[in-house]
Amino acid sequence: MTPPDGAFLLTTHSPEETLQFGERLGRLFVGGEVLGLVGSLGAGKTQLVKGIALGNGLDDPRKVTSPTFTLVQEYPGRLTLFHVDAYRLQDMREMASLGLDEMVRPDSVLVIEWADRVRDVLPDDVFWIHLEPSGASSRELRCEAKGVVSNRLLQTFQPYH
Repeated sequence: MTPPDGAFLLTTHSPEETLQFGERLGRLFVGGEVLGLVGSLGAGKTQLVKGIALGNGLDDPRKVTSPTFTLVQEYPGRLTLFHVDAYRLQDMREMASLGLDEMVRPDSVLVIEWADRVRDVLPDDVFWIHLEPSGASSRELRCEAKGVVSNRLLQTFQPYH
């Protein structure tokens, strides 16, 4: 399957490769990026966020946990990394009440797991990553840019995939 313009496909063959993809991506952030992660339970979303946090300067990926019950985790690095999990949210108002607008700043990055559940309250400019298991430990990642900031990220990243 050929991805549309503004998108690319990538396969990782292990959790370590998913972490490494995230780490490479995390190094490219300049601030203001919003990433929407989509995938079933166990697809590798939190593993990807661990890599993103490492690439952004977090010293230990074990500090990254799924914020399913707290809804939002904040991790230090070159930029503040806000990690949101929308899995347990009941409605769009609950997501909007988290203060997403305040998390999208020039000195931060916002990563949302289960972002497809709250698409209506997200900014228009989102870098979408759809994770799909394609084997016991392999994942197909479809990355798609929707907006100026996410397209810049996609163009910067493309030579590395």
